Parts: sequence; C-alpha cells; structure tokens
Amino acid sequence: MEYSRSELMPGVFLSHLRSDKFKTACMSATLLSQLKRETASMNALIPNVLARGTTRYPDLEQLFARFDELYGAAVEPINRRMGEVHCIGFFASFPEPAFLPGGEALLGEMTTLMAEMLLSPNTRGGLLLPAYVDSEKEKLLDLIRSRVNDKRSYAVTRCLEEMCCCEDYAVSRFGTVEDCEAIHYKKLTRYYRELLRKSPVELFYCGRAPFAEVENAFRDALSGMPRGEIDYEIGTDLRMNALESEPRYFEERMDVTQGRLVLGFRLGECMEDPDRAAIHVFNAVYGSGVTSKLFMNVREKLSLCYSASSAVVLRKGLMIVSSGIAFENFDAAKAEILAQLEAVRNGDITDEELNAARRAVASDLRATLDSQSDLESFWLSQAVAGLDYGPTELAELVEDVTKEAVTAVARSVELDLVYFLRDEDGDGEDEDDKDEGREDEAFEA
Repeated sequence: MEYSRSELMPGVFLSHLRSDKFKTACMSATLLSQLKRETASMNALIPNVLARGTTRYPDLEQLFARFDELYGAAVEPINRRMGEVHCIGFFASFPEPAFLPGGEALLGEMTTLMAEMLLSPNTRGGLLLPAYVDSEKEKLLDLIRSRVNDKRSYAVTRCLEEMCCCEDYAVSRFGTVEDCEAIHYKKLTRYYRELLRKSPVELFYCGRAPFAEVENAFRDALSGMPRGEIDYEIGTDLRMNALESEPRYFEERMDVTQGRLVLGFRLGECMEDPDRAAIHVFNAVYGSGVTSKLFMNVREKLSLCYSASSAVVLRKGLMIVSSGIAFENFDAAKAEILAQLEAVRNGDITDEELNAARRAVASDLRATLDSQSDLESFWLSQAVAGLDYGPTELAELVEDVTKEAVTAVARSVELDLVYFLRDEDGDGEDEDDKDEGREDEAFEA
C-alpha cells in the first residue's frame, strides 16, 4: 500500500491509500470541529439529515435508486469523536472497475454524489426541511435515551463523564437529550452553513485509482464548497494528572443484578512524548486480551469478577478498566485490579506475557490492512493527530517494545476516579466493617 497526502484547497486535505487488495474502493469526507456540549447534538444530526436527500435526489427512494444505478454503491453518515475533535461526514464504498461488467470507472460519479449529499441537501427556501430534521431528531433522541440499556458501555461512559467533568471529553458524540430537543430546523441550517465555511475537512480514499486522478475528482466535486476563515485551533486538552490529590469515587444505583466497577486512569507524564507502541503493549500486558494480568488473575485465578479488561484512549491520555462484579466483591476486585497494575510497575512481567502482548497488538494492527473501514479510521486518526506512519510501521515498533518501556508507562499511570454501578436495594457493608479493605478515604464519599 502506498500512502500520499495533499491539501486540495484551503483547509481540505486528502489522504490517499493506493491498494489493489480490495474489490471495492472506499472514500470518506469528514468535517472536523471542536467537541462541545452546545453543538454535539447538532453535529450528530447533520449527516443524518443530509443523507435524506439532495437537490437532484430529493428523497431516500430516489437516492437509493441512484445507488442501485451505481452497482450497489453506498454512502453512509459517520459521527465520531477523536479525543476532543468531533468528526462528522460520509463514508462511501463502490465497486472497482475491474469487477464491473463494462469496466466502468465510478470514481467521478461517486465523488460528485457524496459532494452533493454534503453540499447540496434538499432544502426549501434555503433551509433544511423541517420534516427531515424532526424525523432524524426523534431517532437521535431515542438513541441518546437508549444508552442506559447497555450497562457495560453506560458505566464506562459515566466514568468518563465524571472523570473529565471539567473537559470537553465528557461530552457524548450524540450530545444530550436537552440540547437535542432544543434543535430547530432554522438553527440547524445556520450551524450547518457555518460548519461548511470554517471546518477543516479530511478526505480519504483507498483503492486502485492513482493519486492524481483522485485529487482531480475530489477537487472538481468540491469546487463549490464555501470556505471562510478555517478554524485550525481545534484539538484535545491533554491533562497529565488526576483532578484531585486522591482518587474520586462515584456510585450510582439501578435495578441491576451485576455490579459494574470502572476505574479511570490518567496515563500521566508518558504522554509528554508518548511512545505509542509501548503504551499499546503495556495495555495488552495489563488488561487487554486473554493473556493479560487482569484476565488471568482477577478473572480466572481469583474469580473476583465476571469480566475485566483495560482500554487506552491515546488521543486523550486515558486508560479505563471495566469489570463486571458481584456487589460484595467491590473492595477485593478493586484492590486486585490495582495490585496487578503495581505488579507491572515493579516489572513482574514474564517473557511469555510480554511476547504474547506484543504478538496480539502487532496482529491487531496488521489486521487493519484487511479492512477498508479500519484503514479509513486509522488514517483519519493519524491525520487528526498529525502523524504519518501506517499500521505496519507501528506493528514493527510494537515488536521491539522492551519490558523496561512497559514498566515506564505503568509507573506513569495515575488513578483518577472509581465508578461503581450497583443495585438499588443493597444495604452496603455493616458499619463495623465499613472501612475494612478500603485503600483511601476518598472512596467513602
């Protein structure tokens, strides 16, 4: 695979990945803006409303008929957050000419169609259609309200919201019910027009077409895009330390039969000049995967939880440990999760553990090469972070990570917040045992 990058027009960048590996080509157009509570729901709503119809294809029936004419091509809305950058737009896939009966090249028609969806929505009097806005708003509200149904992801979300309560990262990529309910089609139209003028735009293409051909196709398709003063100041507030001197504790009660214990950590000083390969391997050694210390010890050996795993958010410098536990195992499970982190800090890592972690991370990175959607997500993340190496290069760095590099990351990590989702009627511990097993007074709050 051959990677190239250029700026097509002010604030519009193209990442091109030349590959003969796939039978389809894919591309995306992503608008970048700062993640904020007051605009998150509007950002989430815009691509869904735009996907309802264009000036030439004003409704879903005509739009899907056009997809059928293009041999089953597809264009789908995307809504992601990368650190504190909100990323919205469209992802498209379509057949390569070599696999079509007449060998038709669809690149030009697909860039034109995706540009129409982005720039020329179906409007009335220059305003987004109220029916489309209201319909998509109700769907978004249902989605926001339904987040509580998956207790595992809900607990992680709540931990992040509380841990990052003073940061934009506490904001969901879908926004809130209150902000979504306040959206009106006129307000959304004004914001949409502003977004087109000021947002940096990331374009991505993966397929067989040469770089120059893709450049020309996108440049022609987006020639009418309004450009004003581009907001290049968007980015992520990277905080090294916990909010308070002692870890904070938050407890929430619901009608659940299993507790959800989530520990939120700051990756700390290692993020000043992050060794991304070492951080990934540390995460695999500690809690990601079936060979990790959390899985082998907290879950398998000691049976203190039904599940336990860690995940890092590199763009924000965070690590989350999520576990499902019996309510009465709170103290023991938390203590053992922290004990396993201390073991990594002390270099208590066998060669087998280190090698298994390196193999798992490197394998996952190389598996990215087999999925165009994974490649698109990887390269968008790299573009947002200002990096230019690919998954293969990162996998090679991972294979050279030493135990010393892993322990250095572990020593940098700092516990910030403990979140516990438990049953509504639990009476807690007896008063005499209340302090037993607690590691610090912050957990008594």
